[in-house]
Amino acid sequence: MSIVLLIMFPVIILATVWVFLALLNYFGNGYYNQYGEMVYQLDAATVNAYFLSAVPWVVGGVGLWFLIAYFSNASMVRMATGARPLERRENPRVYNIVENLCMTCNMDMPKINVVDDPQLNAFASGIDKGSYTVTVTTGILDVLNDDELAGVIGHELTHIRNHDTRLLITSIVFVGIISTIMSMVVQMMYHTAFWGGGNRRSDDERGNGLSVIVVLFVGLICCAVAYFFTMITRFAISRKREYMADAGGAELCGNPLALASALRKISAQPGLGSVSREDMAQLFIIHPSSLASGVMGFMNSLFSTHPDTAKRIAILEQF
Repeated sequence: MSIVLLIMFPVIILATVWVFLALLNYFGNGYYNQYGEMVYQLDAATVNAYFLSAVPWVVGGVGLWFLIAYFSNASMVRMATGARPLERRENPRVYNIVENLCMTCNMDMPKINVVDDPQLNAFASGIDKGSYTVTVTTGILDVLNDDELAGVIGHELTHIRNHDTRLLITSIVFVGIISTIMSMVVQMMYHTAFWGGGNRRSDDERGNGLSVIVVLFVGLICCAVAYFFTMITRFAISRKREYMADAGGAELCGNPLALASALRKISAQPGLGSVSREDMAQLFIIHPSSLASGVMGFMNSLFSTHPDTAKRIAILEQF
Protein backbone atom coordinates (compact mmCIF):
# COMPACT_ATOMS: atom_id res chain seq x y z
CA MET A 1 0.00 0.00 0.00
CA SER A 2 2.88 2.37 0.76
CA ILE A 3 4.37 1.71 -2.67
CA VAL A 4 1.00 2.40 -4.30
CA LEU A 5 0.69 5.67 -2.38
CA LEU A 6 4.20 6.75 -3.40
CA ILE A 7 3.45 5.97 -7.05
CA MET A 8 0.42 8.25 -6.75
CA PHE A 9 2.62 11.35 -6.44
CA PRO A 10 4.22 11.18 -9.93
CA VAL A 11 0.92 9.94 -11.37
CA ILE A 12 -0.83 13.04 -9.99
CA ILE A 13 1.83 15.32 -11.49
CA LEU A 14 1.61 13.69 -14.95
CA ALA A 15 -2.19 13.70 -14.83
CA THR A 16 -2.10 17.42 -14.01
CA VAL A 17 0.07 18.09 -17.06
CA TRP A 18 -2.34 16.17 -19.32
CA VAL A 19 -5.39 17.98 -17.92
CA PHE A 20 -3.64 21.33 -18.36
CA LEU A 21 -2.90 20.58 -22.03
CA ALA A 22 -6.42 19.23 -22.56
CA LEU A 23 -8.02 22.38 -21.13
CA LEU A 24 -5.87 24.62 -23.29
CA ASN A 25 -6.75 22.56 -26.35
CA TYR A 26 -10.46 22.47 -25.50
CA PHE A 27 -10.89 26.20 -24.95
CA GLY A 28 -8.40 27.09 -27.68
CA ASN A 29 -10.38 25.28 -30.37
CA GLY A 30 -13.62 27.19 -29.94
CA TYR A 31 -15.56 28.28 -32.99
CA TYR A 32 -18.96 29.74 -33.82
CA ASN A 33 -21.51 27.45 -35.46
CA GLN A 34 -24.13 28.50 -37.97
CA TYR A 35 -26.34 29.74 -35.14
CA GLY A 36 -23.67 32.05 -33.78
CA GLU A 37 -23.09 29.91 -30.73
CA MET A 38 -19.61 29.22 -29.41
CA VAL A 39 -18.73 25.53 -29.64
CA TYR A 40 -15.73 23.93 -27.96
CA GLN A 41 -14.16 20.60 -28.82
CA LEU A 42 -11.27 18.51 -27.59
CA ASP A 43 -8.71 17.15 -30.04
CA ALA A 44 -7.49 14.19 -27.98
CA ALA A 45 -4.91 13.11 -30.55
CA THR A 46 -3.22 16.53 -30.48
CA VAL A 47 -3.33 16.63 -26.67
CA ASN A 48 -1.75 13.18 -26.43
CA ALA A 49 0.96 14.16 -28.91
CA TYR A 50 1.88 17.28 -26.92
CA PHE A 51 1.70 15.28 -23.70
CA LEU A 52 4.08 12.60 -24.94
CA SER A 53 6.55 15.23 -26.07
CA ALA A 54 6.29 16.98 -22.68
CA VAL A 55 6.64 13.84 -20.55
CA PRO A 56 10.46 13.53 -20.80
CA TRP A 57 10.88 17.18 -19.78
CA VAL A 58 8.41 16.89 -16.90
CA VAL A 59 9.86 13.60 -15.65
CA GLY A 60 13.41 14.88 -16.01
CA GLY A 61 12.73 18.20 -14.28
CA VAL A 62 10.68 16.75 -11.44
CA GLY A 63 13.09 13.83 -11.08
CA LEU A 64 16.11 16.13 -10.76
CA TRP A 65 14.25 18.38 -8.34
CA PHE A 66 13.18 15.34 -6.31
CA LEU A 67 16.67 13.81 -6.14
CA ILE A 68 18.28 17.05 -4.98
CA ALA A 69 15.63 17.61 -2.29
CA TYR A 70 15.53 13.93 -1.29
CA PHE A 71 19.24 13.56 -0.69
CA SER A 72 19.61 16.97 0.95
CA ASN A 73 16.76 16.26 3.38
CA ALA A 74 19.03 16.16 6.45
CA SER A 75 20.32 19.69 5.93
CA MET A 76 16.84 20.81 4.89
CA VAL A 77 15.33 19.58 8.18
CA ARG A 78 18.16 21.08 10.25
CA MET A 79 17.80 24.47 8.60
CA ALA A 80 14.01 24.48 8.92
CA THR A 81 13.99 23.49 12.61
CA GLY A 82 17.24 25.01 13.88
CA ALA A 83 18.41 21.60 15.14
CA ARG A 84 22.01 20.95 16.15
CA PRO A 85 23.90 17.78 17.13
CA LEU A 86 23.59 16.81 20.80
CA GLU A 87 26.90 15.74 22.30
CA ARG A 88 27.02 12.85 24.75
CA ARG A 89 28.82 14.95 27.35
CA GLU A 90 26.07 17.56 27.06
CA ASN A 91 23.28 15.14 27.94
CA PRO A 92 24.36 11.53 28.70
CA ARG A 93 20.81 10.82 29.93
CA VAL A 94 19.41 10.98 26.38
CA TYR A 95 22.23 8.87 24.95
CA ASN A 96 21.70 6.18 27.59
CA ILE A 97 17.97 6.00 26.84
CA VAL A 98 18.51 5.83 23.06
CA GLU A 99 21.25 3.19 23.37
CA ASN A 100 19.14 0.99 25.66
CA LEU A 101 16.14 1.16 23.32
CA CYS A 102 18.28 0.45 20.25
CA MET A 103 19.80 -2.61 21.93
CA THR A 104 16.28 -3.78 22.86
CA CYS A 105 15.15 -3.78 19.22
CA ASN A 106 18.57 -4.63 17.74
CA MET A 107 18.88 -1.54 15.56
CA ASP A 108 21.77 0.81 14.80
CA MET A 109 21.82 3.93 16.91
CA PRO A 110 20.66 7.03 14.99
CA LYS A 111 22.11 10.50 15.33
CA ILE A 112 20.68 12.66 18.09
CA ASN A 113 19.87 16.34 17.52
CA VAL A 114 18.41 18.94 19.82
CA VAL A 115 16.47 22.15 19.23
CA ASP A 116 16.90 24.93 21.78
CA ASP A 117 13.20 25.57 22.32
CA PRO A 118 11.09 25.53 25.52
CA GLN A 119 8.15 23.99 23.67
CA LEU A 120 7.68 20.23 23.74
CA ASN A 121 8.18 18.11 20.64
CA ALA A 122 10.27 15.38 19.03
CA PHE A 123 10.60 13.88 15.57
CA ALA A 124 12.55 11.37 13.51
CA SER A 125 14.01 12.06 10.08
CA GLY A 126 16.37 10.57 7.50
CA ILE A 127 16.34 8.15 4.58
CA ASP A 128 19.12 5.69 5.45
CA LYS A 129 21.45 4.57 8.26
CA GLY A 130 23.77 7.48 7.58
CA SER A 131 21.06 10.11 7.97
CA TYR A 132 18.55 8.62 10.45
CA THR A 133 18.15 11.15 13.25
CA VAL A 134 16.04 11.58 16.37
CA THR A 135 15.52 15.22 17.31
CA VAL A 136 14.15 16.49 20.62
CA THR A 137 13.59 19.95 22.05
CA THR A 138 15.23 21.20 25.24
CA GLY A 139 11.70 21.71 26.55
CA ILE A 140 10.84 18.04 26.28
CA LEU A 141 14.09 17.08 28.02
CA ASP A 142 13.28 19.40 30.92
CA VAL A 143 9.63 18.37 31.40
CA LEU A 144 9.51 14.59 30.79
CA ASN A 145 10.86 12.01 33.22
CA ASP A 146 13.02 9.11 32.03
CA ASP A 147 10.11 6.69 31.44
CA GLU A 148 8.12 9.28 29.48
CA LEU A 149 11.17 10.29 27.44
CA ALA A 150 11.86 6.62 26.68
CA GLY A 151 8.31 6.27 25.36
CA VAL A 152 8.71 9.29 23.08
CA ILE A 153 12.10 8.16 21.77
CA GLY A 154 10.72 4.64 21.29
CA HIS A 155 7.94 6.17 19.18
CA GLU A 156 10.51 7.94 16.98
CA LEU A 157 12.72 4.86 16.70
CA THR A 158 9.68 2.91 15.51
CA HIS A 159 9.18 5.47 12.75
CA ILE A 160 12.75 4.76 11.64
CA ARG A 161 12.37 0.97 11.91
CA ASN A 162 9.16 1.06 9.85
CA HIS A 163 10.82 3.32 7.21
CA ASP A 164 8.18 5.94 7.90
CA THR A 165 10.74 8.74 7.74
CA ARG A 166 11.65 7.78 4.18
CA LEU A 167 7.99 7.84 3.16
CA LEU A 168 7.35 11.15 4.89
CA ILE A 169 10.41 12.81 3.34
CA THR A 170 9.20 11.61 -0.08
CA SER A 171 5.74 13.05 0.48
CA ILE A 172 7.21 16.32 1.75
CA VAL A 173 9.32 16.68 -1.40
CA PHE A 174 6.43 16.01 -3.79
CA VAL A 175 4.02 18.30 -1.94
CA GLY A 176 6.75 20.93 -1.93
CA ILE A 177 7.16 20.62 -5.70
CA ILE A 178 3.44 21.19 -6.29
CA SER A 179 3.19 24.10 -3.82
CA THR A 180 6.29 25.77 -5.31
CA ILE A 181 4.88 25.51 -8.84
CA MET A 182 1.61 27.00 -7.57
CA SER A 183 3.49 29.94 -6.04
CA MET A 184 5.41 30.49 -9.29
CA VAL A 185 2.20 30.49 -11.33
CA VAL A 186 0.58 33.02 -8.96
CA GLN A 187 3.64 35.29 -9.20
CA MET A 188 3.64 35.03 -13.01
CA MET A 189 -0.07 35.91 -13.11
CA TYR A 190 0.55 38.93 -10.89
CA HIS A 191 3.45 40.25 -12.97
CA THR A 192 1.64 39.60 -16.25
CA ALA A 193 -1.43 41.50 -15.04
CA PHE A 194 0.27 44.47 -13.40
CA TRP A 195 3.92 44.71 -14.44
CA GLY A 196 4.39 47.10 -17.29
CA GLY A 197 0.64 47.44 -17.66
CA GLY A 198 0.64 51.11 -18.65
CA ASN A 199 -1.72 52.79 -21.07
CA ARG A 200 0.92 52.80 -23.80
CA ARG A 201 0.44 49.14 -24.55
CA SER A 202 -1.28 48.38 -27.82
CA ASP A 203 -4.48 46.37 -28.08
CA ASP A 204 -2.49 43.38 -29.39
CA GLU A 205 -0.16 43.52 -26.40
CA ARG A 206 -3.09 43.74 -24.00
CA GLY A 207 -4.70 40.81 -25.79
CA ASN A 208 -1.56 38.73 -25.54
CA GLY A 209 -1.26 39.61 -21.85
CA LEU A 210 -4.84 38.52 -21.28
CA SER A 211 -4.19 35.23 -23.10
CA VAL A 212 -1.16 34.56 -20.89
CA ILE A 213 -3.25 35.26 -17.79
CA VAL A 214 -5.90 32.79 -18.96
CA VAL A 215 -3.24 30.13 -19.57
CA LEU A 216 -1.69 30.76 -16.16
CA PHE A 217 -5.13 30.68 -14.52
CA VAL A 218 -5.79 27.27 -16.05
CA GLY A 219 -2.39 26.15 -14.78
CA LEU A 220 -3.18 27.48 -11.30
CA ILE A 221 -6.46 25.55 -11.17
CA CYS A 222 -4.67 22.36 -12.23
CA CYS A 223 -1.96 22.89 -9.61
CA ALA A 224 -4.58 23.49 -6.92
CA VAL A 225 -6.34 20.24 -7.80
CA ALA A 226 -2.99 18.41 -7.82
CA TYR A 227 -2.12 19.90 -4.42
CA PHE A 228 -5.46 18.72 -3.06
CA PHE A 229 -4.80 15.14 -4.16
CA THR A 230 -1.20 15.16 -2.90
CA MET A 231 -2.55 16.30 0.47
CA ILE A 232 -4.92 13.32 0.51
CA THR A 233 -2.06 10.99 -0.39
CA ARG A 234 0.16 12.46 2.31
CA PHE A 235 -2.68 12.02 4.80
CA ALA A 236 -3.07 8.36 3.82
CA ILE A 237 0.65 7.73 4.27
CA SER A 238 1.23 9.24 7.67
CA ARG A 239 -1.87 9.09 9.86
CA LYS A 240 -2.11 5.34 10.46
CA ARG A 241 1.65 5.20 10.94
CA GLU A 242 1.34 7.41 14.02
CA TYR A 243 -0.78 4.71 15.67
CA MET A 244 1.79 2.10 14.64
CA ALA A 245 4.61 4.24 16.08
CA ASP A 246 2.68 4.65 19.34
CA ALA A 247 2.30 0.89 19.59
CA GLY A 248 5.98 0.35 18.79
CA GLY A 249 7.08 3.00 21.28
CA ALA A 250 4.93 1.46 24.01
CA GLU A 251 6.38 -1.97 23.27
CA LEU A 252 9.98 -0.71 23.24
CA CYS A 253 9.80 1.22 26.50
CA GLY A 254 7.62 -1.45 28.10
CA ASN A 255 5.32 1.17 29.62
CA PRO A 256 2.35 2.32 27.51
CA LEU A 257 1.13 4.57 30.34
CA ALA A 258 4.43 6.46 30.31
CA LEU A 259 4.02 7.25 26.59
CA ALA A 260 0.39 8.25 27.22
CA SER A 261 1.54 10.58 30.00
CA ALA A 262 4.22 12.05 27.71
CA LEU A 263 1.68 12.73 24.95
CA ARG A 264 -0.58 14.43 27.48
CA LYS A 265 2.24 16.72 28.61
CA ILE A 266 3.38 17.45 25.04
CA SER A 267 -0.15 18.28 23.90
CA ALA A 268 -0.25 21.13 26.43
CA GLN A 269 2.64 22.91 24.68
CA PRO A 270 3.51 21.33 21.31
CA GLY A 271 5.41 22.96 18.51
CA LEU A 272 8.68 24.63 17.65
CA GLY A 273 8.93 28.38 17.88
CA SER A 274 11.02 28.79 14.73
CA VAL A 275 8.97 26.40 12.56
CA SER A 276 5.94 27.60 10.62
CA ARG A 277 6.08 25.08 7.77
CA GLU A 278 3.31 22.52 7.59
CA ASP A 279 5.54 19.96 5.88
CA MET A 280 7.98 20.03 8.81
CA ALA A 281 5.15 19.79 11.33
CA GLN A 282 4.18 16.53 9.62
CA LEU A 283 7.25 14.96 11.25
CA PHE A 284 6.45 16.04 14.82
CA ILE A 285 5.11 13.60 17.39
CA ILE A 286 2.18 16.01 17.93
CA HIS A 287 1.10 18.55 15.32
CA PRO A 288 1.19 22.15 16.61
CA SER A 289 -2.32 23.55 16.48
CA SER A 290 -0.84 27.04 16.05
CA LEU A 291 -0.13 26.22 12.40
CA ALA A 292 -3.80 25.50 11.64
CA SER A 293 -4.91 28.97 10.55
CA GLY A 294 -6.29 30.44 7.35
CA VAL A 295 -7.43 28.54 4.29
CA MET A 296 -4.41 26.23 4.20
CA GLY A 297 -4.83 25.55 7.90
CA PHE A 298 -8.45 24.56 7.24
CA MET A 299 -7.32 22.19 4.49
CA ASN A 300 -4.64 20.71 6.72
CA SER A 301 -7.15 20.14 9.51
CA LEU A 302 -9.42 18.26 7.10
CA PHE A 303 -6.54 16.03 6.02
CA SER A 304 -4.48 16.03 9.19
CA THR A 305 -1.37 13.88 9.20
CA HIS A 306 -1.84 13.16 12.91
CA PRO A 307 -4.72 11.41 14.68
CA ASP A 308 -6.47 13.10 17.57
CA THR A 309 -4.09 13.15 20.55
CA ALA A 310 -6.83 12.31 23.04
CA LYS A 311 -7.70 9.19 21.04
CA ARG A 312 -4.02 8.15 20.91
CA ILE A 313 -3.78 8.50 24.69
CA ALA A 314 -6.99 6.52 25.24
CA ILE A 315 -5.69 3.65 23.09
CA LEU A 316 -2.38 3.56 24.95
CA GLU A 317 -4.16 3.50 28.30
CA GLN A 318 -6.09 0.40 27.15
CA PHE A 319 -2.89 -1.68 26.77
